Amino acid sequence: MSRLSRLRGREVIAALRRAGFGVLRIKGSHHFLQHRDGRRTVVPVHAGETIGPGLMSKILADADIDAEAFTKWI
Repeated sequence: MSRLSRLRGREVIAALRRAGFGVLRIKGSHHFLQHRDGRRTVVPVHAGETIGPGLMSKILADADIDAEAFTKWI
């Protein structure tokens, strides 16, 4: 997997929206997103914090998107 720049939760959600995901619901600081074909993922949105590489890879794995394809939507 290629290296991704550190992104904030809102930036990840915006990129996933461009990839066809929509916010299903929000519980606290966690945004649950779902694609039209059924793929789901959860993105935490904490003020001033970036998403670490481990969590980012988990989000992309849940969304079934590789890092190279994700960079097109950033």
